[in-house]
Amino acid sequence: MKKVLLLVMILMTLPLLGHAQTAKDIDAEAVRVLDKMTDAISELTSCSVHVKNSIDTLNADNKLVKYHRSSDVQFSGPDKLLIQIQGDTGHKGYWYDGSFLTYYSYDENNYITLETPNTTLEMIDAMHKRFDFEFPSADFFYPHFVDDILDDFQSVKYKGASKVEGENCDHVVADNDKMKVEIWVSKNAPNMPKRFLITHKDEHNRQYESVFSNWNLSPVIPDETFVFSAPANSKLISVMSKL
Repeated sequence: MKKVLLLVMILMTLPLLGHAQTAKDIDAEAVRVLDKMTDAISELTSCSVHVKNSIDTLNADNKLVKYHRSSDVQFSGPDKLLIQIQGDTGHKGYWYDGSFLTYYSYDENNYITLETPNTTLEMIDAMHKRFDFEFPSADFFYPHFVDDILDDFQSVKYKGASKVEGENCDHVVADNDKMKVEIWVSKNAPNMPKRFLITHKDEHNRQYESVFSNWNLSPVIPDETFVFSAPANSKLISVMSKL
């Protein structure tokens, strides 16, 4: 169960793709902060959080354009997930009840329902492989997150205390020649991520940012919350699998 709950939070899977480095500059305090964060997340059995994202995309003129969205995420147990998203790319939602995943477009009033594996972790993996569905910052919450950081980045440093939106945080920076990842871990919502910033150095400094707020670390969420009910006049559509 813990492995599943580590994985799910919010929309757009962003693998931390680095490459092997020979020389390492690893700060023990940075590792301690990240370990405390992943330990805290691993204890969750349910959670809700609000996430603001900004995403840079290269347009046809090879210039960066920034898109914004916000997500409200709820999960419970190993097999329940609800994500509601609004922003520049539209208004949409995902419901997962342990058997089916439904994607619904509020703007177009249509939906897709797919049979899935019976755990959230397996569902996310299957839906990404088959349909390119992306679930935000999922890799960030993966149980091997700290190990991946240490493997893929040459430098991992603790940058001290700072404030994000009025919250006291510990700031950690992981760096290699292609990418810089910055993580702010909140002391107000103890050891929960507050801000996450990726800068792709080899892609015109393209950035992806998440800011987390309104953490509830033990909500009681009824199971029916995760069951999709089709709105009036909505249309069931289909999607082709890549496999």
